[in-house]
Amino acid sequence: MEVKSYTYEELPEFTDEVEGAGIIETTGDETGVNYFHDVEYANVDGTPLHLQILIPACRNDGFVPFAEKLPFARPCYVFIQGSGWMQQYVYAKVPSLSKLAARGYVCAIVEYRHSGIASFPAQPKDARNAIRFLKKNAGRFGIDPDRMIVAGDSSGGHVAMWAGLIRDDDTADNLYPGVSAEVKGIVDYYGSTSVIAPDSNPQTVNHCLPDSPEGLVMGGKDLLANPDLARALSVECNIDESTVIAPSLIFHGTKDRVVNCTGSVVLYKRLKETGHDVSFYLVKGADHGGPEFWTDQILDIVENFMRRCFG
Repeated sequence: MEVKSYTYEELPEFTDEVEGAGIIETTGDETGVNYFHDVEYANVDGTPLHLQILIPACRNDGFVPFAEKLPFARPCYVFIQGSGWMQQYVYAKVPSLSKLAARGYVCAIVEYRHSGIASFPAQPKDARNAIRFLKKNAGRFGIDPDRMIVAGDSSGGHVAMWAGLIRDDDTADNLYPGVSAEVKGIVDYYGSTSVIAPDSNPQTVNHCLPDSPEGLVMGGKDLLANPDLARALSVECNIDESTVIAPSLIFHGTKDRVVNCTGSVVLYKRLKETGHDVSFYLVKGADHGGPEFWTDQILDIVENFMRRCFG
């Protein structure tokens, strides 16, 4: 065989019979996942912010790692890792999201400015800039910019909902002028979307005090003494019939010890009563996260939701 640079089609296939060797048939549609780590999407006041990007690829796609433009445009699932709004461990859901990526979705995990360096609403504004970055670089990551979902768990679920509520495309907060941060749908996994009720966080003894997670993200304020700040942080208090928000899908465990399941019930009912498109699933016996939220059954629900959102 001549030594040269071959295309896949040009290279002669090895067809010799080898005694005792088994043959495994392939189709070229077998999907793997490529991981691009710590991709910087923004630098805000000297703080670099990164994405973890999972890109599905198969032989028939003609995937070439590090190509300037990938030969496909797949839907994108933008996921915001929860952390109580504090510094995130953004690698935690890489294995779980790989399951969704293997189904053919580009998945990107967002790092936001944590409460130690920036107050709300910095976190959803960062998420929106991450979405814009991915749209602007859609060819590089094989993304269809018209088929994007924002999702998140715990405080990340809160941030995902707010990323769908805020309208800042035409403001100085948009680091990519001319690029919209709007998405087709929102997925909220056991989000800390409401801090109004005293038992919003069943194990947080300093609930809404200045040194609580919710107090810190509001600038170290006492939310009990400033209920207007608690309402400003709580998603359901900022939704009415005129609110523009993409269809939403909510999951919450019935034995969540960190974020009370009733918070998601309040959000679901508020979205319903104001005429918005929302679906809610109670995950029986599930605590605050865990493998129960990444089963094939739930992935099927998420995938069907996305397909409906994309039309």
